[in-house]
Amino acid sequence: MPDRFIPRAALAVAAAGLAAAAVAAPAAATTASAAGTASASASAAGTAAAGTGGPQAIGGAELSGRGVIVNYGSSGARKLPDVKASAFVIADADTGQVLAAKDPHGWYRPASTLKVLTAVSLIPLLNPDATVVASKQATSVSPTVVGLIPGHAYAISDLFTAMLTISANDAAVALAQAAGSFGKGMAVINAEARHLQADDTVAVEPNGLDAPGQHTSAYDMALVARQALRLPAFLKYDQTITATFAVSKKKSVPLDNQNSLLTSYPGAIGGKIGWTSAAGATYIGMARRNGVTLIVTLLHCPALTEIDSAESLLNWGFAADGKVTPVGTLVSAVQPATPARTPQVRSAAAGDVGRRAAARPQSAASGPSTLTTAGYSGVGILAAGLGFAYTRRQRSRA
Repeated sequence: MPDRFIPRAALAVAAAGLAAAAVAAPAAATTASAAGTASASASAAGTAAAGTGGPQAIGGAELSGRGVIVNYGSSGARKLPDVKASAFVIADADTGQVLAAKDPHGWYRPASTLKVLTAVSLIPLLNPDATVVASKQATSVSPTVVGLIPGHAYAISDLFTAMLTISANDAAVALAQAAGSFGKGMAVINAEARHLQADDTVAVEPNGLDAPGQHTSAYDMALVARQALRLPAFLKYDQTITATFAVSKKKSVPLDNQNSLLTSYPGAIGGKIGWTSAAGATYIGMARRNGVTLIVTLLHCPALTEIDSAESLLNWGFAADGKVTPVGTLVSAVQPATPARTPQVRSAAAGDVGRRAAARPQSAASGPSTLTTAGYSGVGILAAGLGFAYTRRQRSRA
């Protein structure tokens, strides 16, 4: 299929429509199965989001390429490893330099790596000491659940831990609803994507299970990972190796972190694995050595190859950082013009919260975005158009 151009405004309308639809009928936003419904905007291998001509890709012109992008220069850096991912990015989290990439702006299904975006969006908004009552919508999610029971109250902090360690899909839905409703939670998540300039990303399900219209890119996931590194609470949840989750007074389940990078790779400091049959294996990894922090993201990998591929890219990145010529940059978040006061949200998934309200006011300095902390669908819809004032290339794969 030939390349084509699409206005950014059209993408904003689509994202806004998703948020508005979710607000109007949150119960209708049911979670897809692992096999998933095929995304309307991406093929099984993903739809690329860059082409030739027109405005350059976010992060630099070289990042518009579809193949492997690396600039060895005359440094004598060793060859980039051959990994079996359809897309990847390896970047320096501190400088923002993208050291190498493959199809960085191609559109792919995120699977559970989207939970990192859910976390960085909702951690600044939700009171970790509050509780949220599990709804029928949250407890009907499958697969990969911690086992929430309808009508039972769960601590926000425990839900974040379950979501980021065992990839609990029901916990992700409960957290989205803790923003006031499922629709409001999804509006917050999409607003944060716009705030981070992760413009290849549209979130439909907070857990990343396949859904029509949901997609991301390896570049966007790197932006999200960089934001996650700025949140101590995220790292606390994400670095938990083992924990116990109280499903009820009589039942607890173990939480064993699925991200084996944390225990197998020296210097690993976080990450998230993902998998659906349509998305393939997906991964975000973060590691720090000798004062250098690297981010690696991979999309659409063969099953059970993502950790090995991440380790290979991280090894290359630590050896090449400062030697190769960067092929692009991780852009900074869009800063709000003026601080905004955040209304207190007093309702959660089933209208009940314990101790204190689930959502809490945030100042512009304490949260990643005043758009995010607003947590209301109207703000999310307006924010969905942020950054889409000019055209951006989109191309479809045959």
